[in-house]
Amino acid sequence: MPGRPERPRSAELDGTPVGRRVVLGLLGLGAVGVVTGSTVQQGLSRALAPVQMRDPTGLSQYIPIGNTFRYYSVAGAIDSVDAASYSLAVSGLVATPTTYTLADLRSLPQAAITEDFHCVTGWRVEDVPWTGVRLAHLLDLASPSPEAVAIRFRSFDGVYTENMTLEQARDDVLVALTMYGEPVTHYHGGPVRIYAAPMYGYKSTKWLSEIELTDRTIPGYWEDRGYPLDGIIGE
Repeated sequence: MPGRPERPRSAELDGTPVGRRVVLGLLGLGAVGVVTGSTVQQGLSRALAPVQMRDPTGLSQYIPIGNTFRYYSVAGAIDSVDAASYSLAVSGLVATPTTYTLADLRSLPQAAITEDFHCVTGWRVEDVPWTGVRLAHLLDLASPSPEAVAIRFRSFDGVYTENMTLEQARDDVLVALTMYGEPVTHYHGGPVRIYAAPMYGYKSTKWLSEIELTDRTIPGYWEDRGYPLDGIIGE
C-alpha cells in the first residue's frame, strides 16, 4: 500500500500565509472534534474545508478532527461551478456520446449507497449516505463499443484524472449528486463527483467533468505517483 500522498499543489499555487495563531487555533478546534459527537465534527469539517484546501503548509489535513473528512486538492484553489452551468460529458469509445446537465442527471433513476469512506492515508468516515446515478446506468445509455475496456475520469480542476475498468464501474459506483441528503458541496467535489464504494477515496474523482471510455487502463494522477491501479480497500 502506498504512503501518504504528497503535499497538495496548493502549496505551490497559493502563497497566502497561514499564521502561527491560525494554526494553533485550528489545532484547538480539531481537539474539540475528537471528543465531541458526529454533528459537531461534521460542522468542524465544513468550517475547516476552505482552510484545508488553501493551506500552503499542508499541515491542516492532519488536524485531529476525529472521524470526519479531510480535504485535498492537487490544483490549488478550484473555482466552483453552479448548477446552471455544470455539464458532464460521456465520451470516447461509445455509440452514443452524451453531455448531461445537472438537471439531466437529476431526472435519471437515482440510487442510494451508504458505506464507509476510506482514505488511503488512513482516515475513515463511517456510514456516509450518497445518492446519484449508478455509473453502470450511464454506461448502458452510452452503449460502450466492443473495444472499450476501461474508463478515464476527468475533473474540472484541469489536473486530476482517475481510472476504472468497466467491470469495476458496474459495482457500487455512483455519479454522486447528494451526500448526507444534501447536494454535494464544492469542497466535497460537487456539484457532481464519483463515489466508488469498494475503493479508496482517490478513486472517487471530485469535480467530475468527463467520463471517457478507453481501450486500455490509463493511469490517473495518483497512479502516476505510485498508487495502485485498482485501489480496492484492503488490498
